[in-house]
Amino acid sequence: MYGTSERLLRLLSLLQARRDWPGPDLAGRLGVDVRTIRRDVERLRALGYPVHATPGVAGGYRLGSGAALPPLLLDDDEAVAVALGLRTAANGTVSGIEETSVRALAKLEQVLPVRLRSRVRAMDSALVRMPGGGPVIDAELLTVVAAACRDSERLRFTYGTHDGEVAERDVEPLRLVHTGWRWYLVAYDLVRADWRTFRLDRIDGVPSTGFRFTPRQPPAEDLAAYVASRISSARYPHQMTLRVSVSAEELALRVPSSAGTVEPIDADTCRLRTGANDLDPVPFYLAQWDYEFVVEEAPPGLVERLRRIADRFAGAARTAGG
Repeated sequence: MYGTSERLLRLLSLLQARRDWPGPDLAGRLGVDVRTIRRDVERLRALGYPVHATPGVAGGYRLGSGAALPPLLLDDDEAVAVALGLRTAANGTVSGIEETSVRALAKLEQVLPVRLRSRVRAMDSALVRMPGGGPVIDAELLTVVAAACRDSERLRFTYGTHDGEVAERDVEPLRLVHTGWRWYLVAYDLVRADWRTFRLDRIDGVPSTGFRFTPRQPPAEDLAAYVASRISSARYPHQMTLRVSVSAEELALRVPSSAGTVEPIDADTCRLRTGANDLDPVPFYLAQWDYEFVVEEAPPGLVERLRRIADRFAGAARTAGG
């Protein structure tokens, strides 16, 4: 059982972790009855925390926004993650938050326990950051989309495709995925009635939010792999599928997720789905591999190029052997 002060801190931490909490759920987490939760909520309100209550069977509690930012309660792993995130944001791909990230980091590190401060510095010293060449995203755009994903609120925005088409999109946002190069939104497109991935740098302005919705079944368990599979093939005009005589883990070290999707077949074989803007360099790229491969699906012209290069190499080998 928690003491009153410890229970209040634990209750505040729970309210900060999720948007809505039914009273019985909070009571179960803290090992008390619903009446005690009501009294503790009143104590938090007296301390200046804007805790809103919704009456009824489906009612519950929500920590609202007040005139001032209430103290955030972070566990050890969360504190380390926030500190590293702020260090990265100072040189990241989100515009307008570099200086504020430095100020926030200074405040956080001032109160970090010594054991956590040393963890942050050790992890940060092991990182080597290369200057990014990806598009910079407006901070307000990122926070609005992230909040809509968290709260299951519809989004409406103007979107420009890689073909230059511009259209209004109404979506149910699911998650944001960062590839290290670009930000992507995974969302259900209500007009097209299907899941889509949207590059945030192609969204014009800040999206408007709409009604809340019941989240759908995600298109995949691994959303990072899902986005990788969509972006690795969609931007190439020439698509191909290869069966490669090597483990998926080893081939993945050679092929970045932005260039192709590697799928395991068995312990010693995998399938690569990839593409190219130009077919001429493809045979020379594949010739650098130390793996046997079979072309399962190929665009027109690729097999002919492979044969032509193979004959040229075979002829060169015969001449050298003579």
